[in-house]
Amino acid sequence: MKRLLPLAFALLKFVSGYLLISQAYDLQRDEYLYLDQGRHLAWGYLEVPPLIAAQGWVTLVLGGGEGWVRFWPFLWGAATVYLLGRLAHRLGGGWFAMSLACTCYLGSAFARLNTLFQPNSFEVFGFVFCLYWLVCYLQKERPRYLYLLGLGLGLGLLNKYTTLFFIAALAGALVLTPARRLLLRHHCWGAVGLALLLWLPNVGWQLRHGIPFLHHMALLGESQLVHVEETDFVKDQLLMCLPALWVWGPGLLALLVGRAFRPYRVVGLVSVLGVAVLAALHGKSYYALGYYPVLFAFGSVWWETRLARFEQRWGSWGPVVLRPALVAVPLLFLAAFLPLMFPVHSPATMAALRPRYVSLGAYRWEDGRDHALPQDYADMLGWRELADKTWAAYQSLPASIRPHTLIICGNYGQASAINYYNRHRPLPPANSLNGSYLFWFPSLAQCQALIIVDDEPDDEWAPHFATYHRFAAITDPYARERGTSITLGREPNSTVRAHVTQEWRTALATWEGRAR
Repeated sequence: MKRLLPLAFALLKFVSGYLLISQAYDLQRDEYLYLDQGRHLAWGYLEVPPLIAAQGWVTLVLGGGEGWVRFWPFLWGAATVYLLGRLAHRLGGGWFAMSLACTCYLGSAFARLNTLFQPNSFEVFGFVFCLYWLVCYLQKERPRYLYLLGLGLGLGLLNKYTTLFFIAALAGALVLTPARRLLLRHHCWGAVGLALLLWLPNVGWQLRHGIPFLHHMALLGESQLVHVEETDFVKDQLLMCLPALWVWGPGLLALLVGRAFRPYRVVGLVSVLGVAVLAALHGKSYYALGYYPVLFAFGSVWWETRLARFEQRWGSWGPVVLRPALVAVPLLFLAAFLPLMFPVHSPATMAALRPRYVSLGAYRWEDGRDHALPQDYADMLGWRELADKTWAAYQSLPASIRPHTLIICGNYGQASAINYYNRHRPLPPANSLNGSYLFWFPSLAQCQALIIVDDEPDDEWAPHFATYHRFAAITDPYARERGTSITLGREPNSTVRAHVTQEWRTALATWEGRAR
């Protein structure tokens, strides 16, 4: 029974994802990028390490349907739920502790996180995976547990570079607690070697390309984190896991100062140090999500112990009424905020619900302003329309010119969405002077026509084409890309070719040169 309960919650997590996403939405901007990276397998990319691209490659091999795209975040979310149930059991918890740990995860911000094909779902799973095996080792000092921990760290580094902050927090927590004895075990350093061995190919890629990871972080700081205030980071930590605050809060305190969890104090310090590092570096609020799930397990066991004492005085009604009610609390929060966790409603309905949720910051975008829809939802609209209209623009060209046509987009979302929805059509790949597309940009030597996709169209280059006209634009009123235009230019002269080529070289040099 106790072994099947975490599996049951994991299955619930996996299946429910497919039932709670409206067909009115496309995929999200970043998801298209990771799928396109799957077409260009490498040991690294300008934005992320290679693990998400490997998942994208498998998805495309399986047909690339949206169901397969969402399979991955649903899988990692379900695997995380399973580990939390198992962790609560390992800590001595019964059905109540296991169930509460799982519902805390189901009812918190992870509900939204695990709907998107991004590295974040695996990151949270990876942190829980590593701490689960650390707890196992603290209980029974078996070397394989350390190597499993090393495996988690290595895969985490291949998934997202924020794993480096987790490793720093883990190292600091080990040094500050009696668990520092692990550092004297040769199997510990064997596990470190395994993690480095797994990460080594990506390190080599970064070194060959001038460590563009550093430039990417600098760009995020300039364009996205400039609107993040320190008070917002702290507030978001409370809001993201608010339905489980009454569980993870006591769990953290019990880890730091309680006697029962004293052998696991290192786990509590990992969470404290990890969140502190992100706060100091002005990281995005959701970067810290991976540090909370293990606290659900410890907090659930803490509550089960307290309830057992309470029930000795007040009789058996606790197991029958109180415990199931407490398990349901996070799910009640989820039901109250379901439209923010899952895109269950149409865009028009979400816009109508704005007054109800706007005070929570749910409709605030990276520009610091409130909009008609949450940013992620607006980023899931207009892409199919863009791809279809780009295909129509391509079809409008003479058959002799089509093979010599170049599609240039203003950003990676436009290029990758066009490639995704036109993957079964004979359309040339869309390109961009943005992100990893710099590595895949083709030569303009034989170019006879340009299809220019841009959210800020500029007609200053019109005189350098034999014909130049606006073909179409995204009209979806709720799309973040609303107004993005598709322009056709035929017979570009040498000035256009030279200008685009120079922009490409400059952009690539910026990524690789600044990082040195």
